[in-house]
This record gives sequence, C-alpha cells and structure tokens, in this order.
Amino acid sequence: MTATTDLLLLVDDNPTNLEVLATIVTDAGYEIAIANDGESAIELLEYIKPDLILLDVMMPGIDGFEVCHRLKSSPPFAEIPVIFMTALADPVDKVKGLELGAVDYITKPFQHGELLARVRLHLKLSHLTQELANQNCCLKEMSEDLERRVQERTAELSQSLHNLKQAQAQLVQSEKMSALGQLVAGIGHEINNPLNAITGNLSHAEDYVRDLLHLIELYRQKFPDPGEEIENEIEEIDLDYLSEDLPKLLNSMKVGSDRLTQISQSLRIFSRADNEKPVEFDLHEGIDSSILLLRNRLKGKGDRPEIQVVTEYGQLPKIRCYPGQINQVFMNLLANAIDALEESFADRDPSEGNPPTIWIRTKLDTDGKAIINIADNGSGIPAEICDRLFEPLFTTKPVGKGTGLGLSIGYQIVVEKHGGTLNCFSELGQGAEFVVALPVK
Repeated sequence: MTATTDLLLLVDDNPTNLEVLATIVTDAGYEIAIANDGESAIELLEYIKPDLILLDVMMPGIDGFEVCHRLKSSPPFAEIPVIFMTALADPVDKVKGLELGAVDYITKPFQHGELLARVRLHLKLSHLTQELANQNCCLKEMSEDLERRVQERTAELSQSLHNLKQAQAQLVQSEKMSALGQLVAGIGHEINNPLNAITGNLSHAEDYVRDLLHLIELYRQKFPDPGEEIENEIEEIDLDYLSEDLPKLLNSMKVGSDRLTQISQSLRIFSRADNEKPVEFDLHEGIDSSILLLRNRLKGKGDRPEIQVVTEYGQLPKIRCYPGQINQVFMNLLANAIDALEESFADRDPSEGNPPTIWIRTKLDTDGKAIINIADNGSGIPAEICDRLFEPLFTTKPVGKGTGLGLSIGYQIVVEKHGGTLNCFSELGQGAEFVVALPVK
C-alpha cells in the first residue's frame, strides 16, 4: 500500500449517484475527486493523478467507453485502474469495457460492501503491480550495470594479461601474479556490490508475489462465483499454472544469483592479497575456489566429454602460508591437467568409457606435512620431460599456448617460499600426478 491515502476519481453525470458514491468511499477513508462528465474527467486529469477511477458509461458528450479508451491510449494514465459502474448489464457491454482496459465492471444497483471490496482489491493489485514493476526495473538496471562492469573489468584483465605475457621473461612471478590477483579481486568486488542488491531485491520480490498470490487465493475463497467474465479470464491466463510457476521462476532467478555469489566468493578467495607474514589458510577452500573458476573449461566440448573432478579430502588443519600464491599453484596444476586431458581425449570415442578425470586427494602424513595429490588419466609425460618440467621457460605446449613459467614459478612458491616439495610422477599412457607437500607448521 502507498504511504498516503488513495485518491479516487468519481465520474458520473447523475448527482445522486455521485453523492452516494462519494459517501461510501469517503466513509471508507479514501480521498475523492468528482467529474460530472467525460470531458471534465479528462481535463481534471491534467491536475491530478488518481489511484483508481470509478467511471459511469452512459454520459452526455463522450461516454465512459471513450473516456477509458483515451486514458489507456495515454502513457501517463494507462496504468490507472478503471472500474465501470453502469446500468448496462448486457454481456456485450461488459466485454467491451474489459477489452478497453477496465479492470472490473459493476452493474447498478450495487452492494456497498461489494463495491468497497472490489475497490480495495484493485487498489492493492495496482500498488503491488507497481512495486513489482519498480523492483524489476531496479533488477534490470543492476543486471545491466553488473554486465557492464564485468565487461570493463574483463577487458582490463585481458589487456593486463597481454601485457604480462610480453614481460614474462623480465618479471618475477610474484609481481606478475600480484597484478593479476589485484585485477581479479577488483572483479570480485565489483560483482559483489550489485549482486548483494539483486539478491536482496529478489527476496522482497518473492514476498510480494507470495502476498499477491495469497490475496488472489483469498479472493477466490471469499468470492467463489465471481462471474462468467472473471472465470473466463482465469481460464484464459491459466491462473492455477501461473500461481504454481511464478514462484518457480523467482526461485530460478535466486539460484542464478547464488551461483554468481559463489563465483564472486571464489574470485575473492583465489585473489587473496598476501600479507607480509604468512596467515592461516584452509587448503581445501583454495582448491575448491580454483575448481569453481575452471568449471567452464571442465564442460564437454565437441567430441571431448565433460571432465570429471573427484575430490577425496582428508582431515587437514589450517596451515600458515601465503594463500594467494598457494592458490596460484593449485590453479596452474589444475589448468595443466585440463590441457592434458583436452589433448588426450580430443579424438577418443566416448563410448569406450573411462571418461577424462582429475583426482584431487589430500591427507596429513606422519611427518606433519599436508599432502595434495592432483592426478589425471591423460596420455602421461615421458620420463625425460618430467625431469625438466620445473625449469624456467621449458614447455611442452605448442607456440602461443604456454610460456614455460607456470610450473617453474609454482616450484619456487612451494619449495623456496614455503619450504615444501613439488614432484611429478608419470608414465606414457598412464596419466600424470603432481604431489604438493606443505609443512603444517
């Protein structure tokens, strides 16, 4: 409902009818404006905008049907609900009135209680419709703003990645990944602000729709026989299906916003800026964020089926480390595994079974180290190449596909920065396995 008293415009050429109507609606707490004919009503609308119009049909000059037609043809007044009040009881007249855009058609003589009930119903429906329209407008603006910001940030990220590629031979990895991390964090931040607004408004929209559908159901219970016209309209719009499907539609939107929230959270986790000193960090949280960010690459493409990811997490305590750098190691190892599987399964018949799979296993060993195994069932790596994988600028990928810095820098992060180990175990045709060991203390 609105914060102020609703204003009703009463249009009738019969002074007695106007007096009766005015008494009924003012006693009910509504403000009124009065017009004695159609021309006067249209002129009056230049100065006021009523919340609802009670309109007689048979009037001198232009009749109520023409007044309604002009109102619905004028954008400023098209959304004002119109209820015809007339002695014309012919179904043809009722159909004509509703086709012109009226929300209801009351024949004279009428019951005072019925009149007020219909006025209250259509006022509430009008207010709820306007509130939903406002919410939808806000959601659309926020969605467009979110899309624009993501595109801008993505463009910035792409440009920065291009610049980083040109300077890879001269830059220390920590500096390069720091710049990348700041940009990704910026995207996560920009997504999060409008996303919170969308999520919050969806909750209100669900409440409004639930209230509206509840009101309609109450009306159907209180007025089980609303008349042929309303029954036809209920059948035309399939009200039962609409009442069932509309909450599902809103829930689908909520699922989408929850998915965006997960992505935003993963961006923030993955791009955590490292402090000057190590901090406690949940390794499983970092692995999960990397998997989520790579989910699009895991989907099936062409003849290559979807890549399965199997996680077998043990009981790991939080470890003191530089989370941003450790996340970069996980991302690089997983991305390399995906590259290997895409190449291995590019021309393989899916009916052979044994789908492309990445296994991620964690455990705490007897030496007090957190062990992370990342294995795939790709084509594997020859032994002579395994020995060189961690050399700077060494790569097995085609020109333009890899820089040869990812594994060497990951080795520096794990071994030199954190005092751990990074090893590769592989045989041709048996896949590859990378094992990261990090001291817990």
